[in-house]
Amino acid sequence: MTISDSFVPHLKEHGYTVEIRDDLAVYDDVERLAATDLIVQCWTMGTLTREQSANLAAAVRAGTGLAGWHGGIVDAFHDHGYHLLTGGTFVMHPPGYHEHDYHLVPERSGHPVVAGLDDFTVHSEQYWVLTDPHIDVLATTTFPPDELHDEPVTVPAVWTRTWGRGRVFVSTIGHKPDDFDVPEVRTLTERGLLWASRP
Repeated sequence: MTISDSFVPHLKEHGYTVEIRDDLAVYDDVERLAATDLIVQCWTMGTLTREQSANLAAAVRAGTGLAGWHGGIVDAFHDHGYHLLTGGTFVMHPPGYHEHDYHLVPERSGHPVVAGLDDFTVHSEQYWVLTDPHIDVLATTTFPPDELHDEPVTVPAVWTRTWGRGRVFVSTIGHKPDDFDVPEVRTLTERGLLWASRP
């Protein structure tokens, strides 16, 4: 079972009819995109056509939700329009897996995606991302000093944004299935999917 599959029961419990597509042709179907309440993006290092990128952005602008985690959303496509839509892009991660912390932004503690949660630790990949200053950052992660950086560097790790009438949820956490065994990761991801969906 894939990580995406593990969220299908959650969505069905909340009344969604779930369709899974294993190619990008769905982004050519403007009417289908417009009729969809939530797109859970899980595609890594692919290529969108200019038309597909524009169709996706237009659907979200009109109210379709977009959500995802880790490389499935922030390293999905190297497309400027897509990066503007999601609010960020993957740059690098240190080699291998290591324990690192995620800190919830205190000023956003009431946001429905993270309300009631505490800071947490994950043993996995840690994503360094570049982000749009207009995103709503809910959690951050800090990289220690290394041979390239004399000081610690804190980057967004979980965020939301609006795009016209649509909502976007992004979490950089979730490289491997057991990352979602961390209760906070599972909870904020489940909540993020629902938050992003068309109201």
